[in-house]
Amino acid sequence: MARRKITNSQAICIILLWGILCYLLLTYGGPVDAYTIFILIASGIVVFVPLYKNRRRPGGGGRK
Repeated sequence: MARRKITNSQAICIILLWGILCYLLLTYGGPVDAYTIFILIASGIVVFVPLYKNRRRPGGGGRK
């Protein structure tokens, strides 16, 4: 089953929510150490790689 392509407004909402969560982690999460940096990088990969793959393909994601 083919996936639907993510719209611009959906992508913007996902990016804004990720940014807000990162801001909350940095301001209220205690000291910024290596583990915090790792969490930010890992969450960025989890958020942005699927968005990139979905936006890059003309069909909208998934292998065909």
